[in-house]
Amino acid sequence: MDRRSEREVLDRVVADLRRGESRALVLRGDAGIGKTALLEYVVGQAAGCQVVRAGGNEAEDELAFAGLEQVCAPMLDRSARLPGPQREALSTAFGLSAGRPPDRFMVGLAVLSLFAETARERPLLCLIDDAQWLDRASAQVLGFVARRLKAESLAMIFAMRGSGDQAELAGLPELHVTGLPDDDARALLLSAHPGPVDDRVLDRVVADSRGNPLALQELPRGFTLAELAGGFGLLSSAALPYRIEESFRRQIAALAPLTRQVLLVAAAEPVGDPVLVWRAVDPLGIGMGAERALREAAAGFLEFGARVTFRHPLLRSAIYHAATPEDRRQAHRALARVMDPVTDPDRRAWHLAQAAAGFDDDVAAELEQSAGRAQARGGPAAAAAFFERAADLTRDSARRGQRLLAASQANYQAGMPHASLPLLARAEACPLGALERANVDLLRARVAFTLNRGPEAPTLLLRAAARLEKLDARMARETYLEALRAGWFVAHLSAGPHLHDLSAAALEAPAAECPGSPSDLLLDGLAVRYRDGYPAGAPLLKQALDAFLGAEPAAETDLRWLWFACTTALDLWQAEAGDVLTSRFVQLARNSGALTALPLALTQRVVMQVFAGDLAAADLLLEEFDAVREGTGLDEPPYAAQLLAVWRGQEEKAAALIGATTREATQRGEGVGVVAAGWMQALLLNSLGRYDEALPAARQATEPRQEMGVLTWCSLVELVIAAARTGHGGTASEALARLRVMTQASGTDWALGLQASCEALVRFGEAAEPHHREAIDRFGRTRMRGGLARCHLHYGEWLRRSDRYQEAREELRTAHTMFTAMGMDAFAARSARELGASGETVRKNSDVSSGQLTVQQEQIVRLVRDGLSNAEIAARLFISPRTVEWHLSKVFIKCGVTSRRQLRS
Repeated sequence: MDRRSEREVLDRVVADLRRGESRALVLRGDAGIGKTALLEYVVGQAAGCQVVRAGGNEAEDELAFAGLEQVCAPMLDRSARLPGPQREALSTAFGLSAGRPPDRFMVGLAVLSLFAETARERPLLCLIDDAQWLDRASAQVLGFVARRLKAESLAMIFAMRGSGDQAELAGLPELHVTGLPDDDARALLLSAHPGPVDDRVLDRVVADSRGNPLALQELPRGFTLAELAGGFGLLSSAALPYRIEESFRRQIAALAPLTRQVLLVAAAEPVGDPVLVWRAVDPLGIGMGAERALREAAAGFLEFGARVTFRHPLLRSAIYHAATPEDRRQAHRALARVMDPVTDPDRRAWHLAQAAAGFDDDVAAELEQSAGRAQARGGPAAAAAFFERAADLTRDSARRGQRLLAASQANYQAGMPHASLPLLARAEACPLGALERANVDLLRARVAFTLNRGPEAPTLLLRAAARLEKLDARMARETYLEALRAGWFVAHLSAGPHLHDLSAAALEAPAAECPGSPSDLLLDGLAVRYRDGYPAGAPLLKQALDAFLGAEPAAETDLRWLWFACTTALDLWQAEAGDVLTSRFVQLARNSGALTALPLALTQRVVMQVFAGDLAAADLLLEEFDAVREGTGLDEPPYAAQLLAVWRGQEEKAAALIGATTREATQRGEGVGVVAAGWMQALLLNSLGRYDEALPAARQATEPRQEMGVLTWCSLVELVIAAARTGHGGTASEALARLRVMTQASGTDWALGLQASCEALVRFGEAAEPHHREAIDRFGRTRMRGGLARCHLHYGEWLRRSDRYQEAREELRTAHTMFTAMGMDAFAARSARELGASGETVRKNSDVSSGQLTVQQEQIVRLVRDGLSNAEIAARLFISPRTVEWHLSKVFIKCGVTSRRQLRS
């Protein structure tokens, strides 16, 4: 049939591929609608291109990377060209070498690079049929790759059922394949079933099939000519896929028992290995001499070639489900018997599990070993399936509970917290030991924190930590630290313990066996700080920061606690520590491939760069943040984008982001989001000179008496400014008093510069000037350029109001120059207005847009300047090396250079 519109779309994909462009497309439609035929059409049009094909398999959707291995197998000889971390991640994922379980997104980068390397030779066309049955690990990686395509000469086309729920492919361009027009449907039906067909029956088949080619060919099979001619009992009112399977079942029922056995074994064997199928069939009592006759009998249903292929995937399903449970178990048992326990232990264990009719501890033990291998390869979703099936086969209820808990933990590690909860409930119903009970509490708390960062997590973590005190002191202390983090996020919206309560409990816990580690010092310092106040905790927290700075970075431990360490550095106004630790956090997350931690690390680095006034660098980090979110699907709140929009004075964009994040934070019960929104709103309005509107926002942010470090002092600064400028002297003085407690305990130039700046705003007459000068002096010794520019602005405004116009112009000119260079447009406009009021006209910068680089191109130029190779830049930006080359070619043209060396200069 013609399929003209679908062919036109696919022709454009192939044409773009030949031009060196990359495309991703999902063909979505009902079973039998013709998706596979369209894939065959693409193959026919792709002469001169490399084609790799794979298909999801219902029987393998629990085996980690099974689908991905099919896709990558023809290309693995090129893996030696990949960067070391990517090569190792791919090798570990496929079980080719032992190593630390790779982050699935590092595997994604490796596959993207592998595809790009392969496409250098000839354009590469990657086709994945039955994508709805891909195992989760493969779907995540292939979805990641499909979203990062740009200029690799690579096309990826996925075919999946319309009802298929493959969230990892959501958002990719789609082509919905629908039924054939009535005339084409009639022609296909008549060609497939020559002979007399009653017109009314013909009309009914065409209407009920809705143009589905498979239904048109398969529904009438198994009926007599008389039934087709008269329509007697031809169709039921059941759903179309069910009726197609019923048609298949009628055809199967007419076969000889031995033929049905062969078909059943083939349906139960997911790899499609003909040798394996016949080896499994022989012990069932079918002699090899009967092989030819059985091949002929089965020919209408499947084909024995290099692989065993069914006429249609629904036929495999129909054959399998038409068999009795005992026949299915017998088929799996036969397959397990002939599989090599050394080379293919996981599939063998899975077949043994499917063959088990009741408890079987030996098979459960094999499944548990398979789960361990899946975890080592970076496939926690597969590990969860193995653990769950092992639990079902376990006779002892206590051991069953342990395996259910392990399954729940593996689901959580796989990024499926919702799926872990039912298993956790089943585990709780078993007679668990004290340590397992504590781990149940801990996992439930982590799930709650992951799902919404809401008020439930601190209570659960506190309970888990209390249970762990007598069982594992180290684990208990780490859990208290997690509880403090959860309490910080919930903040004043907590319905349970607040930071003060959590800190008191942590300080009463047993001391560390080997005190002095960075995380132990951090826990002690934070607990004292939130129980006894900022001045009491500051010295201990400074020791913790020194310990983090002095320790050798270790990805597994540092990535867990660096978020708190970075936040603490900002709390204490420790600029150098903050710069080093936020940079280390990002680098560790990148190097280890821990892309789930990278958005949080990038957010903290953006905050540091914004305070330093390097908004251009913050822009590039935000581009990376967006790339990670897009490629991984991680739902990290866009606080970094919100902060950058505020400092740039982009009122409309900032207001939209603040409104959205405030609503989401309130719904989740995440108090930190509400406080952050109040601070940013106040900062934005102060930058615009709308102090009367900034005042209520700043009050909202400072109303919670629970101190939140950087958020608290940032909000207090904006409250002092807004209150002082609107004549609310008492409010300004009270806010300054709260701020002074913190700044005095910190003692850094950054802290004392902020204090001096605020002191100047609440003073009257000449008493303000020494504080203005001190603020500029102290900020001048720091890297905090944004704060320094604000100090010049405040001093210039004060000088102008004191009628000292010449001095005012000097300060305001300095502020304007700095704000303009940093891209802080609202502050720059405010300083320009003040300059105008002082008698000086500000010249507008000419807009030079010709040849301007995009944000990503600018990012690439900076990385080239830093000496990174194309492969290293690609890994940093989650794109392929080919895409880096494509961007650089554009950059060379725009900049009028011909080499990387010229670009550096």
